[in-house]
Amino acid sequence: MDKFKIRGGQTLSGTVTISGAKNAALPILMATVLPSDKVTLSNVPNLHDVDTSLELLDCLGVTHSRVGETAVCIDPTTLNHFKAPYELVKTMRASILVLGPLLAKTGKAEVSLPGGCAIGARPVNLHIEGLRKMGAHIDVENGYIKASVDGRLKGAEILLDTVSVTGTENLMMAAVLAEGQTVIENAAREPEIVDLANFLNALGADVQGAGNDTIYINGVETLSGGEYSVMPDRIETGTFLVAALATGSSVRCEKTDPSALDAVIKKLEEAGATIEKGDDWISLKSPKRPKAVNIITAPHPGFPTDMQAQFCTLNTIADGTANIRETIFENRFMHIPELRRMGANVDSEGNTAICHGIDKLTGAEVMCTDLRASASLVIAGLVATGETTVERIYHIDRGYESIEKKLQALGADIVRVSEK
Repeated sequence: MDKFKIRGGQTLSGTVTISGAKNAALPILMATVLPSDKVTLSNVPNLHDVDTSLELLDCLGVTHSRVGETAVCIDPTTLNHFKAPYELVKTMRASILVLGPLLAKTGKAEVSLPGGCAIGARPVNLHIEGLRKMGAHIDVENGYIKASVDGRLKGAEILLDTVSVTGTENLMMAAVLAEGQTVIENAAREPEIVDLANFLNALGADVQGAGNDTIYINGVETLSGGEYSVMPDRIETGTFLVAALATGSSVRCEKTDPSALDAVIKKLEEAGATIEKGDDWISLKSPKRPKAVNIITAPHPGFPTDMQAQFCTLNTIADGTANIRETIFENRFMHIPELRRMGANVDSEGNTAICHGIDKLTGAEVMCTDLRASASLVIAGLVATGETTVERIYHIDRGYESIEKKLQALGADIVRVSEK
């Protein structure tokens, strides 16, 4: 397994180009089974989860070809299978997102229950209940969701019990080819949902209200092919900004979308950062030492849970004490024991971490436990004195495109070590 070796203490400087958003690319890739002609996607990040998604599409008979470094052409006209097997999708929760579009397109879908980061239980009952309201027959047996429908799905009024990003996305994709209008209430409002709606509308769908808590989808009989560019990755952007602040650096992120980062920028400024931004860039200038900031995660437009671990690392070397309360996932503090190995002074009480800032962390051997926890450990390694070895970085490869190369270009001393 690959690992990172990081010699900390370097300041970062320069410009980093942000990749396309993983959390937008994956549902859009799954949605490419819906149209009746070829789709070309650009700004698709080179990530392990994207490769897994393309393999899944291949498994369904949907062919693809790379047409550029970050572009892929997908041909759904060859769709001829309806099963997403466990062997292929067990490491990627986003596999569940093929359920809605596959059922809507073919009238049948058999999808393995998903895997992914072990950050907590994320039941799929919302997906199943919503599809049943649209007329689907669904059984869960032998680890698979087995769904079918006679004819087209039917539009329905669906009230989600809890706010669910993937639940909203799955039902939205299913509804675009349903007969009649579907209304999704208590919908998630993340920017990636808006990006998915924009993609579907670009192919001829009629999705209104994405980004609000009620979404209206007027079903159409078919979708056309087309071209679409995936939105920039707001979490990658935030991660580089936190890395810059933690290391006392100045960094500019380009090809990003500052409007998707309001809650993160607010906390960076509270921590003492000077932020400037334009239409597609953000720059950060650090103070001498950041101030610890309190964080409470919440669905968008609240503070994103995917940035919690990075701010936890920031607080470990900040001035003062601050609390981080995680309200989305019940098991998302797995980075804290690893940070303690580096000298961090963090107490945890239930879903709250109390971070007491210290002057410096020290290098250590640490282990990644999930995607965003991995990013927090890389930031800790950049800050720490001495050498840090970050093991099991396959987690970070799921969501950050060439993070070590981008950090090297900013001046970081980080190398990937491959072990067979």
